[in-house]
Amino acid sequence: MKIDQFNFAGKKAIVRVDFNVPLDENGNVTDDTRIRGALPTLKKVLADGGALIMMSHMGKPKGKVKPELSLGQIVKNVSAALGVEVKFAPDCGNASEAAAALQPGEALLLENLRFYPEEEGKPVDVEKGTPEFDEAKKEMKVRQKEFAKKLASYADVYVNDAFGTAHRKHASTAVIADYFDADSKMLGYLMEKEVTAIDNVLKNAQHPFTAIIGGSKVSSKLGVIKNLLDKVDNLIIGGGMGYTFIKAQGGHIGESLHEDDLMPEALNVMAAAKEKGVNLSLSVATVAADRFANDANRKVVDIFNIPDGWEGMDASEESLEHWKKIILESKTILWNGPVGVFEMENFAHGTGEIAKYVAQATQENGAFSLVGGGDSVAAVNKFGLADKVSYVSTGGGAMLEAIEGKVLPGVAAIEG
Repeated sequence: MKIDQFNFAGKKAIVRVDFNVPLDENGNVTDDTRIRGALPTLKKVLADGGALIMMSHMGKPKGKVKPELSLGQIVKNVSAALGVEVKFAPDCGNASEAAAALQPGEALLLENLRFYPEEEGKPVDVEKGTPEFDEAKKEMKVRQKEFAKKLASYADVYVNDAFGTAHRKHASTAVIADYFDADSKMLGYLMEKEVTAIDNVLKNAQHPFTAIIGGSKVSSKLGVIKNLLDKVDNLIIGGGMGYTFIKAQGGHIGESLHEDDLMPEALNVMAAAKEKGVNLSLSVATVAADRFANDANRKVVDIFNIPDGWEGMDASEESLEHWKKIILESKTILWNGPVGVFEMENFAHGTGEIAKYVAQATQENGAFSLVGGGDSVAAVNKFGLADKVSYVSTGGGAMLEAIEGKVLPGVAAIEG
């Protein structure tokens, strides 16, 4: 079932949203991007004449009630965004009465799903690797189904619009779908857009196809890199993860971030790229610093010869010129992860330049560009370029798993 074809009139819809928004110490929302992202789906339910029940997690309370992670704090923000006074159910597992009382055009927000350990389906207070843990896990799976069934009982229709948690098989993202028939469960607009954008990159990519993979660790992106080698023409590896590749080739990287145990894998990736005819591009020179601080002394050094006591912190102009040429000649671009210590102003230049090149390729050359992962998204937002790229993904982890070729439980629960 597609959300556009469904009429919510007279129906109660339970929508899994991602309202895991950042709060300051006083419980005020500091960035409401995720709330705004869910609005098309939520407004469709209300405009059709349906009753709306929203459920989400916030933070990692690990099955315990933590007032500082209560969704009660954001009711005013959701009400303002929706233009409807949102009611609040202080216990998501006991909201039958509140749900039953809901009239068409009304909206209800449930308390943090993760206050219940059943949401994630992980035993709490039991040590992993013990026989007790295995028993507790079995029991928890049964309880998770019961919890999902309870959530499902509040509504006639289930909509999953939380791409950020689509890679988790949680009660509210996957298990709940079993309690609705095929015509009463669907992806929301945001999820549909995410799935389409990923398909555009993985299944329908135009060539040349360039992936820019940055960030600090090779270990977290190895699966992604390997899957992309069968699809891309160019693979740019930047940021902290690049130094593992340099050291693996015998380079001297000073104090730069690296993972010694992944050096053999780095060499395998380089060999596989060569074999498949993929142009793998590493940094040629780096902006190095004498300590990990914004006000550190800086100098540009050859990537293979970083002096002792110095560490690579940002991409140099020489590397950026090289990458700019590749990016501007591309027809499909995937970008995940910064190419420097982006959170420090003096080492944010390289990441900002990459954001500009990706936007330029999209705007001037008609490339399709997908940007995802916290820091890459922050970069396009910081430089005001979010509307100049084709698509900004809301779910870093989910996007990476999809690109790695994994099935996302949240999508499979609905699409099969």
